[in-house]
Amino acid sequence: MAKDKPLTAKSSVGDWLRHPVGGELLRELLAQGGQTEKALAPVKLFPLQRLVALSKGQLPQAVIDEMVVKVNGGVAPVEEEDDATAPTASAWVERVTPGRFAGKTVVVTGAGSGIGRATASRVAREGGRVIAVDVSQPRLDEFAAEHAGDDVAIVAGDITDPDSVAAIVAAAGGRIDALANVAGIMDDMTPLHEVTDAVWDRVMNVNVDGMFKLTRAVLPLMLEAGGGSIVNVASEAALRGSAAGLAYTTSKHAVVGLTRSSAFMYAGKGIRVNAVAPGAVATNIEASFASELGQERVGSLLTTIPPVAEPAQLAASITWLLSDDATNVTGQILASDGGWQVQ
Repeated sequence: MAKDKPLTAKSSVGDWLRHPVGGELLRELLAQGGQTEKALAPVKLFPLQRLVALSKGQLPQAVIDEMVVKVNGGVAPVEEEDDATAPTASAWVERVTPGRFAGKTVVVTGAGSGIGRATASRVAREGGRVIAVDVSQPRLDEFAAEHAGDDVAIVAGDITDPDSVAAIVAAAGGRIDALANVAGIMDDMTPLHEVTDAVWDRVMNVNVDGMFKLTRAVLPLMLEAGGGSIVNVASEAALRGSAAGLAYTTSKHAVVGLTRSSAFMYAGKGIRVNAVAPGAVATNIEASFASELGQERVGSLLTTIPPVAEPAQLAASITWLLSDDATNVTGQILASDGGWQVQ
C-alpha cells in the first residue's frame, strides 16, 4: 500500500495488518474475541469493510468506522471517487463479456444467494435468459428486482421435489441450453460414527438427489436440441477427505461421479458435463462443528487454507465452463480453490 494513501474501510485486511497503527488496532480487536491474526489469513485480500457482513453481526459497522478515524489521527479521510472504486493491486476485478450467452437459456439453482446468485447475475449480464431457482421466494424477488432490465424468470422451489423440478423445466419453455447445479448444503462436520440419519439424509437429498433429479429432467431437452452444457458444483471436499464431515464429503464425491459418468455417456451427443470444486467462499453456507473429533481433525486445517474467494470469482469459473468458450472441455473437475488442492 502506498505510504501517502490513508487506510480506509476499503483497504484490504492485509494492508491493515501491515500498517503500524492499523495492525495494532486490528490485533487488539481480535484479542478481545480471543483470536489472533491467524483467523484473518483466509480473508487478507478482502476489504476491511467486508468483515462486517462476514461476522454475521458480531462486528458492527460503528467499530470499523471508529478504527478508520483512529488510524488516521482522529480524522475520517475523504475518499476520492477513484479511490472508492479502484481495486487494490491484489484484488480481482470481474470483466463481463457482453453477449456471451445471447440466445441461450440457462437454469441456475441456488440463485438466491452466494455462488448461485453470482452465477445467475453473470449470465444475465452477459445476455442470457436465466431461469433462477431457489427455495427462498424473497431472495429470488430481490434478485429479479436487481435485474429488472435483464431476461430473468424466477422459480421458487425445492429441487428434491418432483413438482418443483417440473415447474423449473416448464419455466424454460421447451429450451435449456445450459444448467448450473449450484444449490447445496453443508453438514455439521461429524465423522462416520457420529453422523445422524437426519444429517445424512438431508445432505445427500439436496446435494446429490436434487442434482440428479433436475439434471435427469433437463437432459431430454438438450438431447433433442443436439447439445448443451452442464456444470455441477462439487467442493474441495470432493478432492480430499479433510475439508468437511462425512456426509458432505460423501455427497460431493458423488457429484464427481455423476459428472464424470454423464460426461462420458453424452460426449457424442454434444453435451458437455463438468464440475467446479470451490475452496472457501464467502457465502451464507456456514460450517458448524457438532463433533469434538471433527473440530480436532478438520478445524485446525481450516486455518491454513488459501484466502476466501468472493462468489463472483466462482461465477467466473462456472460461466466459463457453461459457455462456448469451454467448447472442448468435458468431464473435468475444475478446482477453483486458490491452490488449496496442492497443499
